[in-house]
Amino acid sequence: MERVTAPDGASIALHSTGTGPGVVLVHGGGVTIEEYRRLIARLSDRFTVHAYNRRGRLDAPARREPYSVEHEIDDLGAVLEHTGARYVIGHSYGGFVALRAALRLPIERLALYDAALRIDGTPDGTYLDDVDEALRAGKSARAMAIVAAGVNTHSAVSRLPLSVRTAICRAFLRTPIGRRMGELLPMTLFETRQVLAHEGSADAYAGVTADVLLACGASAPGYFEEHHTKLARVIPRARTMVVPGARHDAIAIAPARLVDPIAEFFAAPLTSLPTTPA
Repeated sequence: MERVTAPDGASIALHSTGTGPGVVLVHGGGVTIEEYRRLIARLSDRFTVHAYNRRGRLDAPARREPYSVEHEIDDLGAVLEHTGARYVIGHSYGGFVALRAALRLPIERLALYDAALRIDGTPDGTYLDDVDEALRAGKSARAMAIVAAGVNTHSAVSRLPLSVRTAICRAFLRTPIGRRMGELLPMTLFETRQVLAHEGSADAYAGVTADVLLACGASAPGYFEEHHTKLARVIPRARTMVVPGARHDAIAIAPARLVDPIAEFFAAPLTSLPTTPA
């Protein structure tokens, strides 16, 4: 493990594994780099994967207040500068961070999986107030049930009565990953509100000059594919990929049908990648 000094003087713990060109992983909300062990392992025979826990998690420094996605971009910039890496993978909220970062940091190639964005009014974020209320009342399972339904709008489970969904989440919170996600839920809400604060059209990302792979899961909420399609129309060097049977957490599960195309994307010559026509 190495230490990277952030612009505010905080010390970022950097975990690097593998050999080859450097790729920086920006993980999603509600989790840590621990959930991406399979992805890291399956890329590390071809790339040096640099992973770090975002602020407020495990070995990461405390989050700066008031929180802003710009702080995340500063930390990513410090990691890129320290490692010399110019390739980035971002998942969910980490995809939002990485895409915003690509507007001002020297990122040459960016792979996003289910990037968390709010484009043209979708997805709806009105459920967040109910989550805040549940957390203030100490009802973590209820709060998680509301979040799950608000995010997974396509799921049949999201249409079950709230009491049933709360019971399911209460059981989930007893698992190791459930406990971690429950502990991080207040932080996840702060991050989600940053996504909402940057709501707009895909045109906001037209200035991204990196080669971009916009991957999403066929079994994830449909707005991810919708957003990626809109982004591919305005980002000059972007293309989309839908992964059959993949859910929102597929990048952590790291099936070959997702990992291999990402590896090929990073390995391809910069000058020969196809782009999606406008």
